[in-house]
Amino acid sequence: EKVKELIKEGNARRIIINNEKGESLIEIPVTVGVVGALIAPVLAAVGAAAALLTNCTIVVIKK
Repeated sequence: EKVKELIKEGNARRIIINNEKGESLIEIPVTVGVVGALIAPVLAAVGAAAALLTNCTIVVIKK
């Protein structure tokens, strides 16, 4: 029961990557981002570094 609640809560949170102009480039649930990082940690690290080097902002929102 508690696991189901945590999964629902995780799906309510979102990761948004915005460009320099504030336009949203990608918006995904945190759960998807965590699963992706677990499956391909090197790609996740490269993606995060690329986002920071290109003046993108990473925002985590709880709805």
